[in-house]
Amino acid sequence: QDFNHLRALCLSQGLLFEDATFPARISSIGPNLLPEDKLRQIQWRRPPELQRNPYLILDGVSRFDIMQGEIGDCWMLAALGSLTLQKRFLENVLPKDQGFQDDYAGIFHFRFWQYGDWVDVVIDDQLPILNGRYLSVHPRTSNEFWPSLLEKAYAKLRGSYQNLHGGYLSDALVDFTGGVQVQFSLKEPPPDLKEILKAADKSKCLMGCSTSVQVRRNIKLRNGIVQGHAYTVTGAVKIPYKNGWKHIIRIWNPWGHGEWKGPWSDNSPQWNHVEPKFREALLRNKDDGEFWMSCENFQEQFSWLYICNSTP
Repeated sequence: QDFNHLRALCLSQGLLFEDATFPARISSIGPNLLPEDKLRQIQWRRPPELQRNPYLILDGVSRFDIMQGEIGDCWMLAALGSLTLQKRFLENVLPKDQGFQDDYAGIFHFRFWQYGDWVDVVIDDQLPILNGRYLSVHPRTSNEFWPSLLEKAYAKLRGSYQNLHGGYLSDALVDFTGGVQVQFSLKEPPPDLKEILKAADKSKCLMGCSTSVQVRRNIKLRNGIVQGHAYTVTGAVKIPYKNGWKHIIRIWNPWGHGEWKGPWSDNSPQWNHVEPKFREALLRNKDDGEFWMSCENFQEQFSWLYICNSTP
């Protein structure tokens, strides 16, 4: 599908685009994502029907724009959270030639890497709504729609929203970058894990991590960590602490809330022993799903680390 041709056609006819190849029907959701009665209750709404003044992007693109919906696609959203930190990759995936302000015709497009090529995926902007709530990822700022539309394009690429329910963070990192990814087991970590993390952060790699499934997915432990869940690694630094140095890692939960409660978390006493200039630069005390933890706790709580870059 040629985005520019289809948009020009819709604008000349005064019509909003309807994508026959990924229609606003149950087939695009998938038969097993929800019970049948709920599937029948889904309504499809365009952003201008949901918000008076919708934007594709408002004040730049940030991981804090993303809040996971009903679909279990944390693996994809964790990769997306990492993508927002690397503008050179992001501009490939999220073309700037579109929006709700100029030449709006209900059509958008996004690019993903598949089998050695960038594939342009065209969608209409009808989003699935169940009982007044977003079935898919929902915007933290109510009128910013790039996460919901990008997720819809990725669902189309994969065949349905149901096919986003469970997947591999490593696959999504490659689909968003065309890069090379490597995985490290944190149960048998390399001896220089701290240096690897610091070097990857400095090289502007995309990073993610995941917890293992003990009994059921998405069980939140007392310490705030969710089992069977994917997270984004958003930073790794070495800071002066007491009389030595400490390696700490910053992690973000695609739910947009739910944080680690142990050492180095937002309100932990460890921060009292950090010089004010480092504390002010690093600590963002909000319930936004992002938190710091020590390298030791990271290895205990998470099972896999994923690093992806454009070159080996």
